[in-house]
Amino acid sequence: MNWKEEYNKKLISADEAAKLVKSGDWVEYGFGINCARDFDEALARRKDELTDVKIRCDIGAYQHFTAEADPDGTHFLWHSWHVSGQDKKFIGKNLYYIPMKFHENPMMTRKDCEPDNVSVIQVSSMDKHGYFNFGGSSVNGWAAMETAEIRILEVNNKIPRCLGGNQECVHISQVDYIIESKNQPIATIGSSEPSEVEAKMAEYIIERLYDGNCIQLGIGGTPNAVGKMVAASDLKDLGVHTEMYVDAYLEMFKAGKITGARKNIDRYKQVYSFAMGSQELYDFLDDNPGLASYSVDYTNNPVVIAQIDNFVSINACIEIDLFGQVCAETVGTRHISGTGGQLDFVEGAYKSKGGQSFICLPSTIELKGQVTSRIKPILSPGAIVTDPRTATHMIVTEYGLVNLKGKSTWERAEALVSIAHPDFRDELIAEAGKMNIWRRSNKIDSAIINF
Repeated sequence: MNWKEEYNKKLISADEAAKLVKSGDWVEYGFGINCARDFDEALARRKDELTDVKIRCDIGAYQHFTAEADPDGTHFLWHSWHVSGQDKKFIGKNLYYIPMKFHENPMMTRKDCEPDNVSVIQVSSMDKHGYFNFGGSSVNGWAAMETAEIRILEVNNKIPRCLGGNQECVHISQVDYIIESKNQPIATIGSSEPSEVEAKMAEYIIERLYDGNCIQLGIGGTPNAVGKMVAASDLKDLGVHTEMYVDAYLEMFKAGKITGARKNIDRYKQVYSFAMGSQELYDFLDDNPGLASYSVDYTNNPVVIAQIDNFVSINACIEIDLFGQVCAETVGTRHISGTGGQLDFVEGAYKSKGGQSFICLPSTIELKGQVTSRIKPILSPGAIVTDPRTATHMIVTEYGLVNLKGKSTWERAEALVSIAHPDFRDELIAEAGKMNIWRRSNKIDSAIINF
């Protein structure tokens, strides 16, 4: 069959596509680098014709034209599954967060969210079989399209063709309209050199890694530092199963550390749900059969993660309290990011045979010239609990690494105080005593407690 003919029948301009949106509609954009760009710019030009158009997106990586055109959200109101990058300019103004556990995103889209009237996803060029590829993200594209009345693809020939997996592509016969975009470069993010504190935390984690580990790296300096150190280590036969594929994995692969030979499932494949990084990373992903792009209800499902032996999950957080409750998404009530997949991997990694879950945080933070402890008696008022105390496993600061699993409240308090900054330990001990979770009358030894 001549798929090009069907392609031409469905081809419309971005402005024509934007005219399909009506006041009161829900519009869903693709994830990350697959976020609609030309369509959003065209839709913004219709501001005075529309009211109450609700846009849903996850890590929209490009300029939010509709949000910029309507600061008070009368015409266009954004809803983000995870606040990052461009989203942060608008949070609490005309953009609001949707709480979720990442692996439940497709289920929530199909089951609980208001159905999309229009779904727009940026994709790669059509291949000879009539398929478009979701490129850097298979997170929830099909879930959004299944619930949408109108399915629109925005074609960008710079989007990499990422092999799967599952739900990583869509056929011309399964969509309603095609937009040929301006083919602008896709969003890239750089990776900075780790700080001295981040490198120290990474050292504690590296000491616990061994050949055959399957590694998930979250966002942040310490996970990135671990990747760099692994690339320079003697480790071998490592596997990859992650939500976010970043440049640290490329470094490890080029160093010969990643083979996937010991994975229980998806052996020899580097599995991920979305990618964000350098252009070199996207070039590496393009048409690479050594990688497999999956929807996030597979990559982040704790049941799937638990099936992979010797799984290692490395993530960062903002603060933790003496009970072991982790906040990784707000500063008090000020929203920063989102739950994302952290809890998914914390729970899945712990249940893996030989699995380890690490949450990393520098012991202190300086704000407005004042240094405060990130380990607190209780979380800051209004702070969101990302990982409940029942889920937290290994906690790491530059002063050491402690295991909270199986520990009573006083043992947890003692362990966490031992890796707090020395300047704040006395204060934490005093507060722990007031909360009746401090057993010992003497001060703890300042030596690092390692488990």
